[in-house]
Amino acid sequence: MFSKLEKVAAKVEALVGKIDALLPVLPENDWSSVAYRWQRIDVGAFGGARGVLRPVLQPHVIRADDLHDIDEQKERLLANTKQYVEGRTANNVLLTGARGTGKSSLVKAMLHRFSNRGLRLIEVDRADLIDLPAIAEMVAARPEKFIVFADDLSFEVGDPAYKALKSVLDGGVSAPTENMLVYATSNRRHLMPECLSENAEAVHTENGEIHPGETTEEKISLSERFGLWLSFYPFDQAQYLDIAHHWVVVLADRAKFDQAVFRKAALLWALERGGRSGRIAYQFARDFAGQLVAQSKSIKKPHRQPRVPRAAPAMVSPKRGSSPAKAKRARAKT
Repeated sequence: MFSKLEKVAAKVEALVGKIDALLPVLPENDWSSVAYRWQRIDVGAFGGARGVLRPVLQPHVIRADDLHDIDEQKERLLANTKQYVEGRTANNVLLTGARGTGKSSLVKAMLHRFSNRGLRLIEVDRADLIDLPAIAEMVAARPEKFIVFADDLSFEVGDPAYKALKSVLDGGVSAPTENMLVYATSNRRHLMPECLSENAEAVHTENGEIHPGETTEEKISLSERFGLWLSFYPFDQAQYLDIAHHWVVVLADRAKFDQAVFRKAALLWALERGGRSGRIAYQFARDFAGQLVAQSKSIKKPHRQPRVPRAAPAMVSPKRGSSPAKAKRARAKT
């Protein structure tokens, strides 16, 4: 009886070994990088999909000083991130508001500011947020401080990533990971679509929901799990021109250019694009700075004619018996 079971167990073990040999080997995480991208890899029918941290070879470097007209938001995010890298308590952050106002750029600027103090960034797509518990477990034993960056975040009703993010933010059964925070950006403050029909559902009807307000509470419960909210607002014309001017100076590496031409071109660019966001200002600056660089290269230095040396005066030998003064006057005549 036992011998038969042992034979079956041996065959099963051999079969599992053969299956493991057919599965692709997942690469080891390279912890030498400062920025990562979470990527799911299909390892076949038996292994399913697993995730790995892919190093970002050329992270997008943005300095906090280059982000203008969002001083209050910048100051608060800098303070929260500084607390985090110093081992003090800090909050998960939700950055919401108008598009193109520097939400994502501000998060990337934190990496540039604190990467030399152990801060690391992990970019995760919305569809992969269901892997957040696996990411938390993967980085839990590391000495670095990790920020999970979820850009342009929004959910639809019934999205499985919605509940996964909620459990990670509040910890669920397990305690929150001390070396991982979530920084998310979104154009929606509550991250979920809010429909006008939901107001109609609040009316108590025969077949209506007994507690209709709880549906709304469920939708806004995710945003409340972020301890720090930062709101971004559209820029006015003066702020738009200030941002565009700064980037022209940085990209063209020159502080002097025709301000009247710059102002006219910048306002025309914004009019054609139908907005005055920071993103539009940066795009204009790239175009305008490129033109300035091209103009400076096309201007050639004036060509100097070679200097023609003057002929030296002929030397006249003084006659015998003549005085030096007479000889000098003779040379002058020549």
